[in-house]
Amino acid sequence: MTPAVTMDAGALASAAAHTAGVGVRTVDDVAGIQAVADFLADVWQLPHTNPPYPSEVLHSLVHAGGAVHAAYGTGERLAGAAVAVFGPPADRSAYSFVAAATASDRGVGFAIKQAQRAWALERGARTMRWTFDPLVGRNARFNLVKLGAVGSEYLVDLYGPMNDGVNDGDESDRLTAAWDLDPGTAHTPEAGDDEARARATAVRPAPDGGPLAVRDDRRLWCRVPEDIVALRAADPALALRWRHAVREVFTDAYAEGLRATSMSRDGWYLLTPNPREEPRA
Repeated sequence: MTPAVTMDAGALASAAAHTAGVGVRTVDDVAGIQAVADFLADVWQLPHTNPPYPSEVLHSLVHAGGAVHAAYGTGERLAGAAVAVFGPPADRSAYSFVAAATASDRGVGFAIKQAQRAWALERGARTMRWTFDPLVGRNARFNLVKLGAVGSEYLVDLYGPMNDGVNDGDESDRLTAAWDLDPGTAHTPEAGDDEARARATAVRPAPDGGPLAVRDDRRLWCRVPEDIVALRAADPALALRWRHAVREVFTDAYAEGLRATSMSRDGWYLLTPNPREEPRA
């Protein structure tokens, strides 16, 4: 990675933090890491005595060469946090275990990811990966459109049963986001193209009676619920039917060679031929 790309990444991270009104820095002290562990427990609706990432685990990840980033708002109040480590050296890749921001996120999530990107580029990484719930449309749009990542693989029930306050009662299917850290080679999401989607042929119904998936000769669109977290709380059985329906669409599409490359504002994934295998112009 060229020094210019690394410098640009640092400048973008600083600008993103300024826009969000936060300061983002790495933390490695006992109090700072404990505060991050407590923050993540709050996001996942768990008691501080049982966080998703205990402070001792976070300390170990930092000791192993990873980084815990924290975003601080007014009065040094935590507004976001993220944790990343490196994969095998040959991969020149970083792996983000978690990234989270407060519900009132006004660019904090983007600032955190840009800080992670700058940190990873400084250490020679070229890509970063993480997983996310494919039914959470707002996260999909952030990852695929705002950051320009690609859904590189669909993982069925990756973690098995989960018992946190956000995912309780659901199965843990995940999409892997693959983020090219070099803007010169990064994937550019295709436009939503609502007219093309409207002309496409419906191929599967959704649990709510509407269309679930439509397609044309080379692309496929798949719809997810407007708010899967609220649906899980109100009707867990219906939420699970959505999980299985979307799983069937994605596993068939990925076997065909399609990949999730964009997400519309109204909850439709766009799946296209794998952009990593297409020649660049």
